[in-house]
Amino acid sequence: MTSPESAADSTPETPAVVRESEASPLVRIRSLLPGLARAEQRVAKVVLDDPSNVARRSITEVALAANTSETTVTRFCKAIGVGGYPQLRIALAADTARSEAHSSRNLGGEIGPDDDLAAVIGKVSFADARAVEETADQLDVAALQRVIELIAGAGRVDVYGVGASAFVAADLQQKLHRIGRVSFAWSDTHIMLTSAAVLKPGDVAVGISHTGATTDTVEALRVAREHGAITVALTNFPRSPITEVADHVLTTAARETTFRSGATASRIAQLTVIDCMFIGVAQRHMDAAVSALDATRDAVGHHRLGVRPDGRRRPRETGK
Repeated sequence: MTSPESAADSTPETPAVVRESEASPLVRIRSLLPGLARAEQRVAKVVLDDPSNVARRSITEVALAANTSETTVTRFCKAIGVGGYPQLRIALAADTARSEAHSSRNLGGEIGPDDDLAAVIGKVSFADARAVEETADQLDVAALQRVIELIAGAGRVDVYGVGASAFVAADLQQKLHRIGRVSFAWSDTHIMLTSAAVLKPGDVAVGISHTGATTDTVEALRVAREHGAITVALTNFPRSPITEVADHVLTTAARETTFRSGATASRIAQLTVIDCMFIGVAQRHMDAAVSALDATRDAVGHHRLGVRPDGRRRPRETGK
């Protein structure tokens, strides 16, 4: 699980500290992979390719398979927070047992050119479900609680995201707006930066980036922080550049496969965190939130065609 330690409202410059000890070892390895040394990345690939087999192999066998040394394997174990190779084997064995108990279907992996549509549906739905479940398992509840409190008390919430993350940013903005919270979502670089420059203490800036390395989003969050706003990052990689400019870090656990990079599983995982965040904020303003939701529902109600359960259209209201 990953999170920074809570920063005080008045000191947004407090650095984020990542805590990883409770997540699945495979989730941690995937999230930390970009920051590992090249030899450690080879060890990671051996583990990720067949974790159940690694759980039965000696450190010498794993080192040979990764074309590296036993010392590097030990260094890899420490880098992902499991202490040593014996602890890694135990964690992998437990994780494999949980996975096998969870599902007898092995639908993970890449979508191949020869997969029929039924196989594609199975793999996509399986990967998306796993992204949601693994995100929920590793999500730091204390960090999320703190972010909810900050957003609930913020004078203004600006949300930044580009590409696929822009849709998630817009979803958060729309949700907050519907319960009466002042919120804006930006995806244009220049507007993101100008937005960040007018934020002030008491405001919150949320940056959403699957890789955590999107320059536009990182820069906007940095500028927001410089102007006194509390900054929140939502990313899949807890040691990515965006965490360096964030006071609070929330993480997802999405695995991208063929045809899906940055666009599908990551977005669904992000939306899971966003939904939890929104509901938490709404709970803190329950009466106002319910009133606002009722008012907005009534406002758009006349723009929907009424349909009865049998599929036949309801008669229009005449007002008489």
